Amino acid sequence: MTDHIVIAGASGFIGQHLAAAWRARGARVSEIGRSGPDARWGDTAAITRLLDGADLLVNLAGKSVNCRYGPANRAEIMRSRVETTRELREAVLACAAPPRLWLNSSTATIYRHAEDRPMTESTGELGRGFSVDVATSWEREFFEGELPGTRRVALRMAIVLGDGSALVPLMGLARVGLGGPQLDGPWPATKARLAAGTHHHQGAGGGRQKFSWIHVDDVLGSIDWLREHDDVDGVVNLSSPNPSDDRTMMGIVRRAVGMPIGLPATRWMLELGTAVLRTETELVLKSRWVVPERLVEGGYEFVHPHLDETVKQIVAERRRR
Repeated sequence: MTDHIVIAGASGFIGQHLAAAWRARGARVSEIGRSGPDARWGDTAAITRLLDGADLLVNLAGKSVNCRYGPANRAEIMRSRVETTRELREAVLACAAPPRLWLNSSTATIYRHAEDRPMTESTGELGRGFSVDVATSWEREFFEGELPGTRRVALRMAIVLGDGSALVPLMGLARVGLGGPQLDGPWPATKARLAAGTHHHQGAGGGRQKFSWIHVDDVLGSIDWLREHDDVDGVVNLSSPNPSDDRTMMGIVRRAVGMPIGLPATRWMLELGTAVLRTETELVLKSRWVVPERLVEGGYEFVHPHLDETVKQIVAERRRR
């Protein structure tokens, strides 16, 4: 019997990759989004009909965090995650034959800035600030209430790499000699940013903030593994078992694109640059040290466990294209 998989928020890099892979296997893949194509947000009855009898629901919906955290963007980042998750939960509850498994995107940013030890599902400590508030609200909404026929897993994803991912702009910087480490340092905090929880407090110096990542092929592989392991629910870290750090990561990128030098970027440069690019320094300065305890202990074998091999593969793939 053909698998029926429903993806909510399939328009992004990860969703497109998953949809293409599952369709190539012969699965029926339906999509929920702002403009369909199979059901639209706000039409809960249509979403319920789509989910009734489906084998798997994957929710990736949410406004990109690659923006400035002003009041309007903060509100939309939160709303686009919490409200869509709530609508899906209501739809699943209304199904006569609900999906057996619901995977909901979350983020490894839920953990604190970590320079001392890795964060696992069992020993990780939650952080503070706007990004953490979003993640905890998202997961709280996801696990709210009873869904007797549906197993729920929150995917705490590290930075996902692949052709078309966040690695692409880093490759562009490296090619023009700007691929050095991103260096943290002091920066004045305004009352507004402190109140909003969006000010990045100084952490690791020297570009040694941890860089946790996962190849998009291993996102797919992890989902396949979760489908086979009915005993796994709750939260699962999706990250490589071999996290790197910013300085090492940028060196790998430089070598992959053939650039021998890379000028470092200090905190004041990053603050000015992210203001121009309309994004936030937290995205590059927070030390994310996350390891996939449950996947590793469960025996999942990563397709791309090492960063140097992964970056080389992505660069080679882009050159072929």
